[in-house]
Amino acid sequence: MLGSARHTDVVIVGAGLAGLAAAHQLINAGLTVTVLEAEPRVGGRMTTDDVDGFRLDRTGEFLNTSFPELRRTPGLGELPLRPLSPGVLVHGEGRTHRMGEPRGTGGAFTTARALATAARAPRAGGLDQARLGAALSRLAAVPTHRLLARPERPAAASLTVRGLPSRTIDGFLRPLLTALLSDPELITSSRCADLALRGYARGRLSLAAGGAATVPELLAELLPPGTVRTGVRAVSASTTRVATAEHGELSCRSVVVATGAKAAADLLPGLRLPAFHPVTVLHYAAPSAPLREPALVLAGDRRGPVAYTMVASEVDPARSRPGQALITAVALGAAATAPTGTLDGAARGQLARVYATSTRDWRLLAAFPDPYAVPAMPAPHDLRRPVRLLHGLYVCGDHRDTSSAQGALYSGRRAAWEVLRDFGLTPGCDATPLRAAA
Repeated sequence: MLGSARHTDVVIVGAGLAGLAAAHQLINAGLTVTVLEAEPRVGGRMTTDDVDGFRLDRTGEFLNTSFPELRRTPGLGELPLRPLSPGVLVHGEGRTHRMGEPRGTGGAFTTARALATAARAPRAGGLDQARLGAALSRLAAVPTHRLLARPERPAAASLTVRGLPSRTIDGFLRPLLTALLSDPELITSSRCADLALRGYARGRLSLAAGGAATVPELLAELLPPGTVRTGVRAVSASTTRVATAEHGELSCRSVVVATGAKAAADLLPGLRLPAFHPVTVLHYAAPSAPLREPALVLAGDRRGPVAYTMVASEVDPARSRPGQALITAVALGAAATAPTGTLDGAARGQLARVYATSTRDWRLLAAFPDPYAVPAMPAPHDLRRPVRLLHGLYVCGDHRDTSSAQGALYSGRRAAWEVLRDFGLTPGCDATPLRAAA
């Protein structure tokens, strides 16, 4: 299978977002590239399973229309996105509020209606909403270099110095950042938290149409035929060769390790392994949608294992089969490490309160636990960790930038730039999209 690729300019280990983004940059510069993927399909963590007519993501991560790399990476400019409703719904103390709704969608960050079946929530103070709107508007306009010049501390500590009342911090900022960062304790660097919150203020949280796997599949489809070799597991990597478990060695001029952090540390002894935020994604089938809106619902009171949930079939109808609803719930931190049966029971009770409906007839379609889901970014955090280890050996992934799809894509671009510089080539600012393979 690898006979035609025994020697190539660059071997990339890993066909996730970072590896595929790097491959596009290098091929567009005229280099020959082979991408090795141990799994039978591309995507890394961004994969989607077909279960009984439902499309189930293994990741709980959101895309955002404000991510620059979604526009800059070849092919992703045409990525079909399904945006969630502006703002979020926050459930706490038996009530549900809408918060963080942009201007022009029903008011200037107004508290909106509760869920139709929930107890009616009192309207929040107009002054609180005005302060929140002003804070998000200011943050949306701050350039990156100014955000990174701010004092760095844990995100939880930085919330108290934002000039917002504690009820807004606890009722909106804390649960929102928990969901965006997959970090229930908010130990993440305040600079990373500011970047995530600025992205929220600038764009719309979204899902890829048809499932998270749409993103890597689209990237792989636009590469020349034969570039990506699935089912090939690399066991060692050096500057000029990659050894595989069952397919021998490949020689090359450079190697890019584009796996997750744990696999990268196994291939590259001495590479620092970060801590991780565990995540478990639960998917339920229900006879009807408990909420007729593509809204993100945050757990504001932390009374249960679920940090956030949504009716995924309302966001993207292609994910469910006709006549049934798909509800997705995401558990974070210690709660995500519980046995599936225990987690399912606790989640059902919490979701019954959140959606104000019985969950007894809901069917658990799948639970996807991942103890290594999100690399932690505690303060101090280097947002641009080196991707060039030495001449001919490079590493990329969300563990080198920010723990997000944006970070993975951009780290792939950075690694490709370093390869090109070492080859004596000048990287361009934007790549020309490749034509789809016939």
